[in-house]
Amino acid sequence: MCGLIGFWETQPVPRDELAAVATRMADSLAHRGPDDSGVWVDPAAGLAVGFRRLSIVDLTPEGHQPMSSASGRYVIVFNGELYNFQELRETLERDHGVGGWRGHSDTEVMLAAFDQWGVEAALKRFVGMFAFALWDQQTRTLHLARDRMGEKPLYYAWMDGVLLFGSELKALCAHPRFHAAPDQDAIALYMRYACVPAPFSIYFGVSKLLPGTLLSVTSEDLRLRQKLQSHPYWSLSDAVTNALRNPFSGSEDEAADELERLLRGSVAAQMVADVPLGAFLSGGVDSSTVVALMQAQSAQRVRTFTIGFHEQAYNEAVYAKRVAQHLGTDHTELYVSPEEALAVVPKLATLYDEPFADSSQIPTFLVSQLARRHVTVSLSGDGGDELFGGYNRYFWGRAVRRRIGWAPLSLRRALAAGITSISPGTWDGLFDSISSLLPRRLRYTSAGDKMHKLGGLFSAEDDRTLYERLISHWPDEVTHRAAGYRIPPGWIAYGTPGSLRTLPERMMYLDALGYLPDDILVKIDRAAMGVSLETRVPLLDHRVVEFAWRLPMDMKLRKGKGKRLLRRVLYRYVPRELIERRKMGFSIPLDSWLRGPLKDWAEALLAEKRLQREGFFDPVPIRRRWTEHLSGRRNWQHHLWDVLMFQAWLDRWHPSAGAA
Repeated sequence: MCGLIGFWETQPVPRDELAAVATRMADSLAHRGPDDSGVWVDPAAGLAVGFRRLSIVDLTPEGHQPMSSASGRYVIVFNGELYNFQELRETLERDHGVGGWRGHSDTEVMLAAFDQWGVEAALKRFVGMFAFALWDQQTRTLHLARDRMGEKPLYYAWMDGVLLFGSELKALCAHPRFHAAPDQDAIALYMRYACVPAPFSIYFGVSKLLPGTLLSVTSEDLRLRQKLQSHPYWSLSDAVTNALRNPFSGSEDEAADELERLLRGSVAAQMVADVPLGAFLSGGVDSSTVVALMQAQSAQRVRTFTIGFHEQAYNEAVYAKRVAQHLGTDHTELYVSPEEALAVVPKLATLYDEPFADSSQIPTFLVSQLARRHVTVSLSGDGGDELFGGYNRYFWGRAVRRRIGWAPLSLRRALAAGITSISPGTWDGLFDSISSLLPRRLRYTSAGDKMHKLGGLFSAEDDRTLYERLISHWPDEVTHRAAGYRIPPGWIAYGTPGSLRTLPERMMYLDALGYLPDDILVKIDRAAMGVSLETRVPLLDHRVVEFAWRLPMDMKLRKGKGKRLLRRVLYRYVPRELIERRKMGFSIPLDSWLRGPLKDWAEALLAEKRLQREGFFDPVPIRRRWTEHLSGRRNWQHHLWDVLMFQAWLDRWHPSAGAA
């Protein structure tokens, strides 16, 4: 897993000065790599790279980074894992006579691949999760790259004549010339999405490298301070277009056979490690599939880990335990008290470096902490929702379009006005009074809030607006803006391939490009690396991704249920009755915590005078929602958490901003 850093000056710099700064930057990432560290400098070029290592494959000194290629041309710092490195090593030996290996690390194989095939050609052969910085001493070019689906992070910035880069923002902040103010555009996007979407970062002038892209910077670019431009070596858009041109034409049984084959291969490759390995298990479709395929290919009992809550509405541990017992895993569960969960809250701003408001960050950290007591690597089931249609919004969006999309916009707006004219509390009471008469799938919690959201969907003029309303939190006007200002486009700026015909397909595509790397994968990377745990995501092998897009939609969504084909694979290993239940998500009782043990902490961060003084938000709508939440009339937990996580970040990284 590990962490990398680096910087490149525009002029020569003494060796000791380069090494001292690089060491300070790398040490800020000690949590990502507690086992080893190193720096490499080129004083004539003014370049330094550094590394913190979490040893996973090749625990010997031969796996130490920064590492130079056998030819001496390349130097690399590499965060992640190359799952097909053994296959590439055999190809290099057989077809190109490469030999004389120093060790058995994937890093050494990467360098040999660059030597033999060049940077971009080698990248296209890699199967794995990675972010790396590669220095070409021959052409004086720096290459930065990120894996196809965005599992590993990489930030970069021009800052006072220096090119900075690193795995986390805290590493850039450790450079003496780092200076950046919060980016108002990024704040507006954060309040919409509850995370900061790439290529933005919370700081003006600091960018995230997009997934599947390569950024190459020459010494001439550096001297002239050229605008940095990355380009894709793999794109989901192209993969989707190609998949839809070559749709899967076999039966559903044949599709399940092929998916099982691909997943078994991906899981097997990601079980290779020289340290103890396990898996997160929630008892849902995705994690259960990964664990089932692990256990089917393991001679030993797989270690599995689950966090439980005493509040039954949020507790998945009982389901995970049943799956673990059926599969015969070595299962560990930990029931967490509210006090233990709340103790994580003060750590969040430091863990994430940016405002990040997916509240499942808390149980994700706790299950990572639990797993790290026993293993160094844990596999995860993330990605199944985006690839195989697991989110409820896919059904909501399709249902709205089918049932009322035919109506003129004026009629839909009138209907929406009628729905929202009834208070959420009144809707809640109505649903409660008739709940015994409703089918189980229509017995919603917070029914009034869902009805108001449904009203917003009815009045959406097009699919793009409907998607934005499904995924957005705060309205644009909560952030202070000049007259006429429009929030910059976030995930919808990607657009969708013209070959995508249905709304669920378009939503799944945008989720895979935006929500998955910017929320889901950020959440798991920072939570796990905060306790020095490597996580791997077998469902995001790009060959699985490409196959998933070849499938007809009715192999994913059918009769109000998602992940149809993934379920068919899982039910070859686990009885259907252990899995079939309402989707819960990885959530916490945040609504009641904000009215109880977190109330004083939240009140201090949401104080009207403080919000006015800082000037980032309009305090009026925030205070109104806080008052409504405290009264119990509305559940504004997610909206309030957005503001609270920004305020906590501001306190941690810019304490003077909140000072009186």
